[in-house]
Amino acid sequence: MNDSFGDFNATQTAPAGAASEKKGEGIVPLVVKQIVDAPEGNIEMFGMQYGMACLVAIVRNVETSSTKITYTLEDHSGRIDAHYWLEEGDALKAPEVMLNNYVKVYGTTRSQAGQKTLMVFKLLPVLDPNEVTTHLLEVLNARYKAEDYQNKGDAGSTAMATDFTASQSSAIVSGLDAKQQAVFQAIKSNMSEEGISRKELKAKFSHISDGELTNILDFMISEGHIYSSIDADHFICTM
Repeated sequence: MNDSFGDFNATQTAPAGAASEKKGEGIVPLVVKQIVDAPEGNIEMFGMQYGMACLVAIVRNVETSSTKITYTLEDHSGRIDAHYWLEEGDALKAPEVMLNNYVKVYGTTRSQAGQKTLMVFKLLPVLDPNEVTTHLLEVLNARYKAEDYQNKGDAGSTAMATDFTASQSSAIVSGLDAKQQAVFQAIKSNMSEEGISRKELKAKFSHISDGELTNILDFMISEGHIYSSIDADHFICTM
């Protein structure tokens, strides 16, 4: 096991052919170096694949165009660009962040011109400095667990990886109240590629007002439980 704090990815290589067969799910806390060094198109750690990464970093630069906002993010391990795509009329809804301040980002990875980038689903300002330390501890914990699972062998690793993702998901969902849980389950159970629409959710939960439903969806997006897909009115579960 490599205990060097600045070299998280030293042994993050999956057995040949194993990782490509696994479907990523759940959210994993990472640092920039892990994202940059991960295999093409994957968020992977010791053979375990995830659907989304969570990163806490400092905003070093912001560039805004008509279609997207590009943030240059930096932590102790490196720098990466993160793209927040804008829908028509979304400019005023862009995340409010300040240069040289910490943010928490949920997103997926993509390679552009040979460089890894983050596609942002949610970006939040970090208001409590303890969040930075907590994130680094979560990164270490996730790394050591994944390495331990891989060292136990392929069969045990597959089962334990499933248990790890399930326990992670359960821990996240346990923070929701009854209405939030119901909406979350409706989103999670939808199997369409574009996700469930706001209209469908309104029909399912007619007892929940439009304003309350919007607050529930915004809260779950901010917590990284769901993200908007083809537009701001379609939602997919992250786990």
